[in-house]
Amino acid sequence: MSTANAGLAKKFGYKNVRVFLDGEPSWTAAGHPVYASNKFVETGNIVLLDLRQDGSPVDGRIPRAVNVPYEKLETRLNDIPRNAPVVLYGADDEAVMDALDDLREDGYKKVSLVKGNYKGWVQSGGKTESGPIFSDEISWVRKLGKGEVSVAEFRKATNGELPDTFVIDARTPEEIAENGIFKNTVNIPLDMVPKSLDRIPKDKRVFIHCSTGARADLAYQELINHGYNVKFLLLDITDPACDCEIIRPE
Repeated sequence: MSTANAGLAKKFGYKNVRVFLDGEPSWTAAGHPVYASNKFVETGNIVLLDLRQDGSPVDGRIPRAVNVPYEKLETRLNDIPRNAPVVLYGADDEAVMDALDDLREDGYKKVSLVKGNYKGWVQSGGKTESGPIFSDEISWVRKLGKGEVSVAEFRKATNGELPDTFVIDARTPEEIAENGIFKNTVNIPLDMVPKSLDRIPKDKRVFIHCSTGARADLAYQELINHGYNVKFLLLDITDPACDCEIIRPE
């Protein structure tokens, strides 16, 4: 995706274009933080955690935030859904970075931070609320976005339980050779989708997946433009929830 976007940038006239080939997964694996946009904090389907403990959340906090002081985070891990996007903020970077490391080490893959913590949020014009906190319950339900297919429906398709469904694996052949492919699935890499329309039946519904959902989303957009009845899976396929049967390479 990065190289494709770099190509578009050059097409639009940009001259000094470079690509970080290892991408966001390598960045986070090296321990670096990623930051949520204000819009994502305000409206995204997330678990928003306020890590402060000195009474500050009562004086002012980001709406929807659940107060889980960093010192109690370890005891609350089982309350945080593992496939939920988690956004953290606190009073300073030290505790927040420690919490980020703790969550990543415990297997949470979608953890980001509020830029500048609570102070940065206020300075950026973000909305706040104050007053007593009546509950510290963490409540999160996965919501399907436009064009998404549920894991349950996708699993039925790969099990052969949904007639007239064509499932596309948009990963590269190298990824499949290393990790295997789901049953009842056809490999059409993302960059080959526009050239492979003759292989994709229009009289069937089409499901698409990749490794995390990013490429599947792009393939979905391409097929929508060509009039297909298509949905995509937005999920890291290593997530335990995605327990479809895999055919391993011999």
